[in-house]
Amino acid sequence: MQSVKMMYRGDNSAIPLAICVLVLVAATCAVLPALIADSQSLPGNTYTFALKWPNQQWSFKEPCGVAVDGLGDVYVADWGNDRIQKFTSNSVFLTAWGNGGSGPGQFNAPCGIAIDGSGDVYVTDMGNDRIQKFTSNGVFLTQWGSGGTGPGQFSWPEGVAVDGVGDIYVADTLNNRVQEFTSEGVFLRGWGSQGKGNGQFNAPCGVAVDGFGNVYVADTGNNRIQKFTSVGVFLTVWGGLGSGDGQFSSPWGVAVDSRGNVYVADTGNNRIQKFVIS
Repeated sequence: MQSVKMMYRGDNSAIPLAICVLVLVAATCAVLPALIADSQSLPGNTYTFALKWPNQQWSFKEPCGVAVDGLGDVYVADWGNDRIQKFTSNSVFLTAWGNGGSGPGQFNAPCGIAIDGSGDVYVTDMGNDRIQKFTSNGVFLTQWGSGGTGPGQFSWPEGVAVDGVGDIYVADTLNNRVQEFTSEGVFLRGWGSQGKGNGQFNAPCGVAVDGFGNVYVADTGNNRIQKFTSVGVFLTVWGGLGSGDGQFSSPWGVAVDSRGNVYVADTGNNRIQKFVIS
């Protein structure tokens, strides 16, 4: 398959992936909930710049996803270089794996990245329409998926999240659905179809899971967030096109902290919105 270098809006019009890179960094991965959870115990925190990377030793090309494991190590989906890079929290390089291709451990536009409680790493290999699973040091473990619309198949899978029991949720973006798998890639269930009704989607890009197992989906093309049980039963929805509070313009990503607060990357409005349980 040729390398994919474009992303698609809900109306299937192409835009450069670089536009959504920074949004996906905060939205489809575990780093934001982890950071927020740490800060919740310290009311009144303020934040100052600490460090940045890369430096002259290594580089990125349109990094698309980032996640943090239980030890604080940082994993980056280096989209343009078709690889994953791993660092300490202080930006010390630890390892990297992957290159362009379709074989095990190779990538074509890796973007979403999530880490389970055992430290295993899950990557949405978007251009290859599959999920790949690795150890924390990049040893290939398994993969699943192919291009298509059947159970366990994908069309441009973008977001990935892991729940507390290790099940994997994938935002199967251009198939307008969410799919759930075991940690070994066994298909459990899927839900969604193209449309605007409850439980339907228009190019969903982001997915997150809270501490109770509820699933939140950034329904990008419909400019809203939908919430489901862990088995896909619709619970609630909010949003709508606009720039007012609680409205969205192509929300690309969603994250949930340890208190159940929901954070949305409201891409078209160039902002982050936070929602609390009421």
